[in-house]
Amino acid sequence: MKLFQNSKFVIFFIISLIFTATIKAQVGINTKTFYKHDKYLSSDKMQGRFPGTKGNNAAAAYIRKYFKKYALKAFNKKYYQPFRLFVKQGINKVASDSVTTQNVVGYIEGSDPNLKNEFIVIGAHYDHWGWGGKGSGSKKKEVLAIHNGADDNASGVSALLCIAEEISKLSVKPKRSILFISFSGEEQGLLGSKYFVDHLPVNKEAVKVMLNMDMVGRLNSEKQIYMGGAGTFPDGVELMRKLGENSGLNPVIHSGDVGGSDHVSFYKASISAVGFHTGGHPQYHTPEDDIDLINSEGGALVARYICNALMAIANDLQTLSFIEQ
Repeated sequence: MKLFQNSKFVIFFIISLIFTATIKAQVGINTKTFYKHDKYLSSDKMQGRFPGTKGNNAAAAYIRKYFKKYALKAFNKKYYQPFRLFVKQGINKVASDSVTTQNVVGYIEGSDPNLKNEFIVIGAHYDHWGWGGKGSGSKKKEVLAIHNGADDNASGVSALLCIAEEISKLSVKPKRSILFISFSGEEQGLLGSKYFVDHLPVNKEAVKVMLNMDMVGRLNSEKQIYMGGAGTFPDGVELMRKLGENSGLNPVIHSGDVGGSDHVSFYKASISAVGFHTGGHPQYHTPEDDIDLINSEGGALVARYICNALMAIANDLQTLSFIEQ
């Protein structure tokens, strides 16, 4: 009887340690850090982060700095994946021109000898509409002003950096490798993600699931995090629903309805893809999408939820296959 009691104590102690470790892991993704990243990336200094500009390059350098800080590895010793895109006249106060911009890429190697050769991609685009203009996607084309894009999509990049920091701190990394990427050229038609999918640094068959965050900084009073594409990988809908329990969020889960952001480039290439967002708002694609309207506490909640989803998928022992929706 005494031995049984001791065994129960040991089991209880182990469970307590696991629970404590989980709670501590979530502490790393906090409101202050989320706000810090969003504020910097959506400041006037970045001038709307339009591709080919100093502001866009400065944002890329900021992301690369943190990838290095969190010890993410670079493919071929380079965090940048440069590509060119054409800027039509009437955007961002410039004449039509072909410019160079870049995706920012890094990865954390998995801990399993076999599964580390598979990759889960998590991403968020960092570009926006610069000063807007008649040829841009601004909802106020007649207003020539900096479009800071605090929600679209400094918020997604903030979540990406928070998650990268969290996983970098783990003493035992996830079984599968995790590839972190911040795209440019999203606003011009998913150009950065299309280029990445066409020029993958690993075999396409090794890329199992892509999670994308686009506009996750305006969590509403009902705490709804929306997602499309949860049914594109095995048991995805059930996983997302389960992770919603005690998360402080109300996930709105669609098995299909993949959406219109960078994850679509992966889905079209038959790679499982899920897109996350907190919903639209009147400031979408206007100069009013600023940091003072960002719900940083909500953004941290969303980042924790997505981090937990990322970890669960990366550690899933079942075969991760693409399911068309």
